[in-house]
Amino acid sequence: MNPRKHASPARAAARLAAVQALYQYQMEKTGLALLLDEFHQHRLGAEIEDVTYNEADHVFFDDLVKGTIVRIEEIDALIAGKLAEGWSLVRLDRTMLQILRVGTYELLARADVPKATAISEYVDVAHAFFDEREAKFVNGLLDAIARQVRD
Repeated sequence: MNPRKHASPARAAARLAAVQALYQYQMEKTGLALLLDEFHQHRLGAEIEDVTYNEADHVFFDDLVKGTIVRIEEIDALIAGKLAEGWSLVRLDRTMLQILRVGTYELLARADVPKATAISEYVDVAHAFFDEREAKFVNGLLDAIARQVRD
């Protein structure tokens, strides 16, 4: 089965926006309610500097952001447990860390999303920011987490 066949453009946009929102949350310490409101009002489906952002599934976006923040310690422990010896979360690029956090949350909490779809979507998000090597890293790490947290 091709996981991409069932991928929703609105959910793909929500995943990318969730990574961006969590990056902002980490860097600027923006409060959750303000952060969600900013993305709803000014980013999801908006046009900024002649770039039109895809319309996102707002409910899915909110769940990804809120759920990741609420379960951050559990998520970080899972990620840290899959890193190679000598690596830690603080050594990861901050954008990469957000991709891994949201992807891990989705694997943990969104049983309605097939694991292959979730992994593939976050590999696509990684491609928006990184080269193939880093996208493969996302694939491998999320696959290892999926084997641990999903039947």
